[in-house]
Amino acid sequence: MEIPIANSATLSVCMVALDRMIGTSISLPAEILSAAKTIGDSLNASYPNLSLVTASHDSAPLTLSGGLRLLPDCSYLDIEHCNLIILPALWRNPRPLLQRYPDLMGWLRERHQDGALICAAGTGVYLMAGAGLLDGKPATTHWHYLDQFEHLFPRVILKRHHLITQSGQLYCAGSVNSVADLMVHLISHFFDDTVAARVERQFSPEIRRPLNDVFYSFEQDSAHEDETIITIQQWLHEHLGEVVNMRELAAHFSLSQRSLNRRFKEATGVTPLEYLNNLRLAAARDLLKTTNLSITEVALHTGFQDTGYFCRLFKQKIHVTPSDYRLSVRGKLFKL
Repeated sequence: MEIPIANSATLSVCMVALDRMIGTSISLPAEILSAAKTIGDSLNASYPNLSLVTASHDSAPLTLSGGLRLLPDCSYLDIEHCNLIILPALWRNPRPLLQRYPDLMGWLRERHQDGALICAAGTGVYLMAGAGLLDGKPATTHWHYLDQFEHLFPRVILKRHHLITQSGQLYCAGSVNSVADLMVHLISHFFDDTVAARVERQFSPEIRRPLNDVFYSFEQDSAHEDETIITIQQWLHEHLGEVVNMRELAAHFSLSQRSLNRRFKEATGVTPLEYLNNLRLAAARDLLKTTNLSITEVALHTGFQDTGYFCRLFKQKIHVTPSDYRLSVRGKLFKL
């Protein structure tokens, strides 16, 4: 998905602040975005500048769920344009939000119409749903409130088994921890894959799961309607550890290799081999984190018959070697 930035020179981010919110639900995204900007600057590339503001109803000081005090920069009602809005998670029952912040929900509708990308953490999803932005669209929220959410918003397509959902410019993260996954995903669009990979390594990659395991997007299901390609994608998921010959794969589905490549790229944006390699690399990262298999064994388990090719491709896509990646995700154990 291509995420538009109205002013390519500046990424304008509004962190909405509400009384008794969970502070990390906006501070963590702010820190991740700031890290992306710092990394981008170090690479001497042409990345957008970053403008971060915290905005509340009236800019008065707020008390966070942990008792800390926050002084917002301004009122969100004074913000007429921003590229990205982060809605916080609230401690305890989020239902009263719908009565307390009707002006916020109206403001969200206006910013959505302007093209802003809106992300909500945990129970902050109630605000997007209350604004009517999620009707007929997928959403998730904190697991404790799934039943209540489904009862209050029957027109929303609730995804109980996904921690992150997307529909167009609307993102929902089921928990504060999921926000880190989501922000790395967005950084790859706002900046690029190089910056995203370095940010991911900085922010606890050992606790992150492959995004495909937790992410539901309308784009995943509706970006194309080529049922043959959908079937082939499913087949590749199920056989990623095996030797796959693309000519034989095409013949298995009654296609020429040329037709397979053309239709697959039209449907997904990548070739079948690129798609398969991305699946294999995600599986390899998981094995590097969670097992003591050698690099050669990891390569073979994920369908790479040539360890040298696996290492080169891993370095090209993840920007570190498999060995260094393993060290980075295991290097944070506390020693007594």
